[in-house]
Amino acid sequence: MEKNELTQKKDGAKFSLLKSGLILSLMTAASRVMGLIRQMTTAAFLGTGMYADAYNVSFMIPNLLRRLFAENAISVAFIPTFKKYLEKEDTIENKKETQDFINATFTLVTFLTVIVVIIGILITPAIAPLFCKAPKDPSAANYAELLELYNLKKVEVTLLSRIMFPYLFLISVAAFFQGVLNGCKIFAPSGFTPVLFNAIVVISTYILAPKTKDPALAMSIGVILGGTVQALFQWPFIHKTGWKVCFTSLKKTIKNPGTRKVIALIAPTIIGIAAYQLNDVVCTYLANQIDVGVTSGLQYSLRLQELVLGIFAVTIGTVILPDLTGLANEKKNEEFNTLLIQAIKIMTVISIPVSFYSLVNGREIICLLYKGKAFDENSVNLTVSIFNYHIAGLLFIALNRIIAPAFYAQQNTKLPTLAGIYSFIANIILAVALAFPMRGQGIALALTLSTLINTIFLFIYMKKMDAMNTTKILKSTILYTIRVIIYSVIATVPIYFLRPVLLNAFADRGKILSYGMPVLISILIFAITGILELIITKDEIIMVVINKFRKRK
Repeated sequence: MEKNELTQKKDGAKFSLLKSGLILSLMTAASRVMGLIRQMTTAAFLGTGMYADAYNVSFMIPNLLRRLFAENAISVAFIPTFKKYLEKEDTIENKKETQDFINATFTLVTFLTVIVVIIGILITPAIAPLFCKAPKDPSAANYAELLELYNLKKVEVTLLSRIMFPYLFLISVAAFFQGVLNGCKIFAPSGFTPVLFNAIVVISTYILAPKTKDPALAMSIGVILGGTVQALFQWPFIHKTGWKVCFTSLKKTIKNPGTRKVIALIAPTIIGIAAYQLNDVVCTYLANQIDVGVTSGLQYSLRLQELVLGIFAVTIGTVILPDLTGLANEKKNEEFNTLLIQAIKIMTVISIPVSFYSLVNGREIICLLYKGKAFDENSVNLTVSIFNYHIAGLLFIALNRIIAPAFYAQQNTKLPTLAGIYSFIANIILAVALAFPMRGQGIALALTLSTLINTIFLFIYMKKMDAMNTTKILKSTILYTIRVIIYSVIATVPIYFLRPVLLNAFADRGKILSYGMPVLISILIFAITGILELIITKDEIIMVVINKFRKRK
């Protein structure tokens, strides 16, 4: 009887994770679809030319800093600390302490981001030349043309960077609001704000591009408008929680024990995040030195990869962090490991099949989404060649997004930071070695290999964590990964041989039919085959879902 009750509890926990993940996944899926539409808009208006490279470089700078002030601070430090405040006894004194902590942390985040934005706007002209390929041979026949392109790109990068730098402040405020809501286990509003952001960027581009005659400028204005809406949209939901978000004095901010705890947690990660930022900066620099369009090709490829990561990896990571923190605080190690393994398996059964499918049908997907107007056949070939190397690392990135929160939940930020530093060093060495012989493909391969290294170190460091059963987690991950690889290979065989038949059958029927129908039919065949494999082998993930639906009937 006790075993049955324990099994029911475990199944309940598994389904609860799936259910919570599904709700947020639907919100995030809508966001990623809009993000894809935004990327399609970028492809249509900018292609892989100079303006596309300038826009991507300019957006990269505040976007990288966002990870430090927004995503990093909130996920690593704020949510676990806020969760501890919420778990205290519900008294007037404790509520006041929690409110003081919220105000102090909000003041800290906004103060730091404003300072960084001001500095960034001032030094942008000195940064811009680093991402522009200067002509080196004055005797070259096209030297004057290359010099003009170099100067034009410098001006464009400077202008766009100054416009988009305030996005750092806006998205940091939005991320803080998200942290408060997620700490209260409210996920939907924060999951929906990216939908608004992407929609505003797209609308702004179509409205402003004809008037400015510079689509990159129009998109940059849209970024600022979208960031503003991301922050403001969450405000009413914060109000409904009963918590207020107000400024306080810097003196109170520095003295607040909770905010000091946040600073202590985030301090070790600053090195790792700075390394990660430098990593992206170096790769972007190398891409700009190779040729025009490589930077844009890398970004188009990464956006496709992040479409899957955003819907599933980030979603599951967001959902499990508060629960992992609670289990760690209560020393419920068995439940902690069960939840973590469940999350790893969910990501494995998603990311590996997606990788296999994408390696076979990546060209059709890219043609369907991006091809047209400024995005020509050369842009397609460039992006496909890069995408094949990016998608190979999907599993490792997904695992990192799941495992790292398990360390954060135990108030340990040092070990994931160390793993990130080793990954960064590997990526820089590999990118420098592979960039010029393999061009954009080399930079993508370097990222995939370095992400694998990061994953390996995270598993190694699990041994130092009391709550983690390293042997159990590692064994479960390896065995389940092998199983899913076998399933994926079997499901890939029919679509591999069917691909040329479908392409010939729908050739020369317009973009939607020529590429859309082969993608749709092959996805259905691949998905049905994979699901049947899971059902036949009684895979635990699919069986939990099936059993829950049977009980409801």
